[in-house]
Amino acid sequence: MQTMLPRDTAPPPVTLSRAFWYWLKLGFISFGGPAGQIAMMHTELVERRRWISEQRFLHALNYCMLLPGPEATQLAVYIGWLMHRTRGGIIAGALFVLPSLLLLMLLSWIYLAYGSLPVVAGTLYGIKPAVVAIVLAAAWRIGTRSLRNPAMIAIAIAAFLAIAVVGLPFPAIVLAAAVIGLTGGRAWPHLFQVGGATLDSKASYGLAIIDDITPTPAHARFSPKHLLKVALIGGGLGAAVWLLLASRYGASHTLAQMGWFFTKAAMLTFGGAYAVLPYVYQGGVEQYHWLTATQMIDGLALGETTPGPLIMIVAFVGFVGGWTHALFGTDSLLLAGVAGAAVAAFFTFLPSFIFILAGGPLVESTRGNVRMTAPLTAISAAVVGVIVSLALFFGQHVFFVDGRIDWPAVAISAAACIALFRFKTGTIKLIAACALAGLMLSYWNG
Repeated sequence: MQTMLPRDTAPPPVTLSRAFWYWLKLGFISFGGPAGQIAMMHTELVERRRWISEQRFLHALNYCMLLPGPEATQLAVYIGWLMHRTRGGIIAGALFVLPSLLLLMLLSWIYLAYGSLPVVAGTLYGIKPAVVAIVLAAAWRIGTRSLRNPAMIAIAIAAFLAIAVVGLPFPAIVLAAAVIGLTGGRAWPHLFQVGGATLDSKASYGLAIIDDITPTPAHARFSPKHLLKVALIGGGLGAAVWLLLASRYGASHTLAQMGWFFTKAAMLTFGGAYAVLPYVYQGGVEQYHWLTATQMIDGLALGETTPGPLIMIVAFVGFVGGWTHALFGTDSLLLAGVAGAAVAAFFTFLPSFIFILAGGPLVESTRGNVRMTAPLTAISAAVVGVIVSLALFFGQHVFFVDGRIDWPAVAISAAACIALFRFKTGTIKLIAACALAGLMLSYWNG
């Protein structure tokens, strides 16, 4: 049991060993997608343990929302780095990712080896409508923190229309939101303050180890030399692994293609897991044919049942691609799947570590500067609209079969929405209930 300290007394410094065990625990229990994981980190690190203040937490979060890649993973890396330097960031990020990677490899193998069994098919039938509700709930939860005024709501609506109706690429939407934030932060700074003007971490939770007034640690002070060093080391590591794959198997081999594709996915897509999925769908299904559209939706359903970052669905894409292409022959399908999943995960997450470890000091230097943080606030609002558009995207695939409405799927999704929004049901309980409903419907119709 953790001793409760007075709110005007900061907790004692946290050792790296203690942080290690926290990040390992988080890796195994962080269900609910990025919104749930961010909320879980906030509850534990800001409210209960008081390792970091809410303003600094939100400042880091908005930077991670700006970056391409999984924002929950990047937030874990950022906090780990801020508290325990580079090794703390690497430990936090690795432990946040590793449990979900191993578990999703196992689920991918079960899916491919036994997916035709009625029990597996029925389970997935019930989970997929729940995924649509979970994505909508994620938009709501992030929106309640980001859409603090009419200006932010307008940005979110404009982002939804831009991607869902006009079809603009997400990088263009992020750029537009950043420009709006940069301009609005100068003209109406009160509308673009990070997290809203009413937040006061000391009044709400008490003093934190890394509080609003805590001086920036020496390792977190910006240095162009440090930025260049980390960028070169990280970029060199990624290039070395890709060149090893290309020299061993050829540049046109599936593993080398995966390395290059998932590097682009990590570098060119913004807004975290929900925003990157349409890009992964386009490449994995339509361009390289590593998997089918149905398998992609099934992969997202499996991803929602595992802890860790939702973007770990790339491991499912890599696993299925390696398996279906029989990279090492028909007698080594499992090995091919594991290789594909490992390559996809490595090249997807490596840039996230580089972005944080290299750019974190620059972000720390902008704390308290509304003109610098306003673009991040506007981008956070835009991401809400994109997540809603993703729910629409998945709903089209889940609720319509051969041009007809699948009413049982609609009913499951509606019930899941009620459970999430009205009764605040946990993700795991919800998925278990929907999986059971899918099984019952499968046996009823079979």
